Amino acid sequence: MSFNNLDQLYRSVIMDHYKNPRNKGSLDENAVTIDMNNPTCGDRIHLTLKVTDGVVEDAKFDGEGCSISMSSASMMTQLIKGKKVEEAIELSDIFSKMMMGEEYSDKYDLEDVEALQGVSQFPARIKCATLAWKAMEKGVK
Repeated sequence: MSFNNLDQLYRSVIMDHYKNPRNKGSLDENAVTIDMNNPTCGDRIHLTLKVTDGVVEDAKFDGEGCSISMSSASMMTQLIKGKKVEEAIELSDIFSKMMMGEEYSDKYDLEDVEALQGVSQFPARIKCATLAWKAMEKGVK
């Protein structure tokens, strides 16, 4: 597959998550709740997590922002569900390295999250992509 085709595929995955977000909404009052925003561009996220016995049982988000921040939140909630807290934090570290253009572990299948790789070429958008991940880290710690 050529670079242009791969780039187009990644764009379509990102736009699919933006237009049809997975896990959009909020969990009940017993959930861990994190509100964060990115003041430089106005993205904001309301993340709720249900963590039981060290496992992220459920994750939902709400908020508003650009296609990068909202699709990243959608992808992240899909990826961390059912993972141990330690694994979710490790995935966040891997994602952070990917965003910085650094070498990262291929220990996990990143699924749709890989579509965000190209964001590393646009430093101003990295905070958009990592907002939900930072919120998740804050919530599970």
